[in-house]
Amino acid sequence: MTDTQITEVALEPVPARFDTLPLDAKLLRAVADSGYAMMTPIQAKAIPIVLEGRDVMGAAQTGTGKTAAFSIPLLQRMLKHENASASPARHPVRALVLAPTRELADQVANNIKAYAKHTQLRVTCVFGGIDMKPQTAVLKGGVEVLIATPGRLLDHIEAKNCVLNQVEYVVLDEADRMLDIGFLPDLQRILSYLPKTRQTLLFSATFSPEIKRLSQSYLQEPVLVEVARPNATATNVEQIFYSVTDDDKRGVVRQILRQRSITQALVFVNSKLGAARLARSFERDGLRTSALHGDKSQDERLKSLEAFKRGEVDVLVATDVAARGLDIADLPAVFNFDVPFNAEDYVHRIGRTGRAGASGIAVTLVTRSDARLVADLEKLLKRTIELSPIELEDTRPGARPERSPRAPREWDTSPAETQVDRAAVAAAAPVTPVAAPRPVYRAPAASRDAFFDRPYEASASTELPAWDKGPAGSAAAPRGMSSNIRPKKKVAALFGAKRPAVVLEG
Repeated sequence: MTDTQITEVALEPVPARFDTLPLDAKLLRAVADSGYAMMTPIQAKAIPIVLEGRDVMGAAQTGTGKTAAFSIPLLQRMLKHENASASPARHPVRALVLAPTRELADQVANNIKAYAKHTQLRVTCVFGGIDMKPQTAVLKGGVEVLIATPGRLLDHIEAKNCVLNQVEYVVLDEADRMLDIGFLPDLQRILSYLPKTRQTLLFSATFSPEIKRLSQSYLQEPVLVEVARPNATATNVEQIFYSVTDDDKRGVVRQILRQRSITQALVFVNSKLGAARLARSFERDGLRTSALHGDKSQDERLKSLEAFKRGEVDVLVATDVAARGLDIADLPAVFNFDVPFNAEDYVHRIGRTGRAGASGIAVTLVTRSDARLVADLEKLLKRTIELSPIELEDTRPGARPERSPRAPREWDTSPAETQVDRAAVAAAAPVTPVAAPRPVYRAPAASRDAFFDRPYEASASTELPAWDKGPAGSAAAPRGMSSNIRPKKKVAALFGAKRPAVVLEG
């Protein structure tokens, strides 16, 4: 297969308002209801190209509105299929959006539903971790826009719950993350079920060489739309790197939250077990905390995320399942409790703050063992990372200041020294504490009990025990048996035993 030519879009002046685009009044009304009037750079550049039917590779900093950049033009192109029929055959899947995580799929579905609420287009989302039966019922009823995670979509395809032979538009959202977590074979299987003639869009905050190879295989002469340098971080996020020890990490987070009056924070760790343990520790510190990781059920994950968005949780401890695409409005701070193993995940983690032009702070805690990971970050960000020291305040409850030297107490001195004037000792300077005398071991008093003190005396009786006596009471043991062994008793037979004759006189 020959390499696909990638065309870069020219940086020409573009309209800044949504109402300048050739969009249907229904979509413009929904966009206005969502509170959007001005387009972001990625939206202004990508929407006209998608409306033309071209394949697009969109690269932009996270939090710049990539979801609207691909969903609004696709809905515009699908309005020609809009109908109010109740027949499932009139509502086949025409647009397929693939997302790497359940949370991102649910968020994208909510956004697309908001944009399509004034149309007759049906939108649904399927992902793993929950029962398939409700999803099956919705799919068999017919949907035009399907948002899915790769694994659950394959389950529905194998169960023949959905048919993808009429798909016209395919979107790979956060495609690099799907490759990182091993979804490439699933992607290839899913794309094999789709028609060859289709419009394919690929949007991500980072572009790796693997992503470019994927685009060469499945995109036809794509237009590369970039509004920032690939793998770049948001410029409105203050990035701080502190040099700490493992034992001080939790205290540093609490101290920064207190000093900067931060009311909400997202704390990223590298492991699911570490997320659960850290959440319990913050809970003991008095912070309203919740954990978000892959070992939790989908219902628990969605509840934790919704509680955090509503402000009912102060600290959300999460693994990288929360690093991609999650839109949390006005999140002031992100903490990298652990430096990410994959340097590109750093870009996505800190992208949870400073969204839609707001400012934010991203704090990364670095230990000595993180030297290699920090070097990978420097290579990705193309700059030198300066580690700042931080002095941890002692705010433990009940902590007492360091004691000054004290005068010796009476149990610190010998009996002779206790006669010294204590006032004179207290006034003396400097005071040298006197070591306490070593305790003297004393043996316990001797026993005075006459019975227990009496030495052992052998018994004068030579009579054998009753069980060692013969049948007639003699001391002789049965022949062939030791005198120390008790002989068996003679037991009469229950049946057939001969009784001695009884003589009756009279």
